[in-house]
Amino acid sequence: MLGIMATVCEDLLFGCTVSIGCMTTVSATPSFGIIIIGDEILSGKRQDKHLAKFIELLAERGLSLSHADYVGDDPDRITATLKRAFDHVGVVFSCGGIGATPDDHTRQCAAKALGRELLLHPEAEALIRERTRDVALENGLPYEPDRPDNLHRLNMGRFPAGASIIPNPYNKIAGFTCQGAQGLVHFVPGFPVMAWPMMAWVLDTLYAEHFHTQAHTEKSVIVMGSMEATLTPLMEAIEARFSGVKVFSLPSVDHPEFGRHIELGVKGSPEQVQASFPELISGLHEFGAKLGPEMVRS
Repeated sequence: MLGIMATVCEDLLFGCTVSIGCMTTVSATPSFGIIIIGDEILSGKRQDKHLAKFIELLAERGLSLSHADYVGDDPDRITATLKRAFDHVGVVFSCGGIGATPDDHTRQCAAKALGRELLLHPEAEALIRERTRDVALENGLPYEPDRPDNLHRLNMGRFPAGASIIPNPYNKIAGFTCQGAQGLVHFVPGFPVMAWPMMAWVLDTLYAEHFHTQAHTEKSVIVMGSMEATLTPLMEAIEARFSGVKVFSLPSVDHPEFGRHIELGVKGSPEQVQASFPELISGLHEFGAKLGPEMVRS
């Protein structure tokens, strides 16, 4: 079954130029975002672990996170957040709310955001029935496919029309992928033990061509005792002169070694950083700034 689903998903290409079914294709590396859904996160009952893990999964593949949203179990907010994701070019992973209990709204909100009906996906149905049969056998019970609770479980396989499934190696209850007007959203459960391998599978199956295609470097220096407002004109001048370079400023007021300071740096391609960083240092010297150690991150 996994092999079949992998073949299906390998045929789904993304973007905004050439349509293939409900999907489209591009050659540029897409932006990646994440939506994390659940009252338990916003109330503090559970600590979110998805954001840090997704950043790690992307970084391992030479990719980076563009944006993140946290949303409670409010259908209107979930729908609005998903509609933004579907209406903008890019790839978004949505974590949580795809079960079949009253506080799970994500599947219904995705359908509403897309203006589509929810349909029982045949592959998802087969996997759910396989899972319920396995559980019955493991517990020495007869498998009763038409028992009310087993029929209710099939709701977890109801996805917006046109969705494709994401395999779940933990318990076979699939996630799903939907293409909107511009954006593509991959829906996985809220449980890390399920979500993380599913997210990795999606990245490895659908986006491998974009892995480590864009070299990225950061180079920075510790600036002792300066104020960001004083250095802002220099930062703006560097970004204006070197197209594609981003200047970053990370202030600290109580560092155990450097005290009040700013980590000031540039990030971009190695060539951009190599060209712009000396100009940044030169500008800092003109300000009479006291400089500490330099740092490089790739």
